[in-house]
Amino acid sequence: MDLCHVDEAGFAMTQPTTTTWGRVGCPRLVPYEAPQGRRLNVIGGYFSHGPQRGEFRFATLASVPKQKKRADGSVGKTRAQQAADHGLKEEDLGVIDSDVFLGFVWQWAGRPPEAPENWRRERSLMVVVDNYSVHTSDRVKWERQRLEAADVYLVHLSAYSPELSRIEPHWKVTKYYEIARRNYSELGDLKPAVEAALARRAIDLRERYESVN
Repeated sequence: MDLCHVDEAGFAMTQPTTTTWGRVGCPRLVPYEAPQGRRLNVIGGYFSHGPQRGEFRFATLASVPKQKKRADGSVGKTRAQQAADHGLKEEDLGVIDSDVFLGFVWQWAGRPPEAPENWRRERSLMVVVDNYSVHTSDRVKWERQRLEAADVYLVHLSAYSPELSRIEPHWKVTKYYEIARRNYSELGDLKPAVEAALARRAIDLRERYESVN
């Protein structure tokens, strides 16, 4: 059996301040960049038990300020132009909704795109999630039957108990310690920095479990 903890996290233009060394009387200053509707959202899955133990996978989608509609109902820029304004590609934009969540659950379960309708995992997969609306929507409830037929099961944590999720500490470590630069003026710079930090985290976790085994 595989046990995977799935969760979402958001990264702001200015990362949380933490501790560092400095000369007495010379405090370190971190500039603050107002978000202004800009944010990088991440969905991640961490395998804590089973043959895949130690695997950490993630995907990112960026949020940009919403355009105001003109009097005629049109908007000023295309989606591709909006992305380019922030140093991104059009496919980098999006929100992590129930469809995105389910898509990644199927992907992490190992279901190939061309799989037959009766595809089933070799081992059971338990996916631990919190009670965020994305995980409890009607769309997810409708999909549960298909997931369980494939030997994939959603397990919801008790309300207000993020400490029970094994992926939460990895978000915290990444936000507070893995990103050296703390301030970004463009999403196009924040996105690769976060992805590089998460990729390093994934490698560290995998190497840690491989050395134990």
